Amino acid sequence: MAQVELNAPAPDFALTDYQGNEVTLGQFKGQQRVLLVFNRGFF
Repeated sequence: MAQVELNAPAPDFALTDYQGNEVTLGQFKGQQRVLLVFNRGFF
């Protein structure tokens, strides 16, 4: 698994939203966003 260094810019990635549309991090460049990651393995 690749690791990101502390305070380094996040790499561009794509995920699907709740409607099934692909969303990339690059689409939000220049905007302030908060990224929340939930590990499903603990549920």
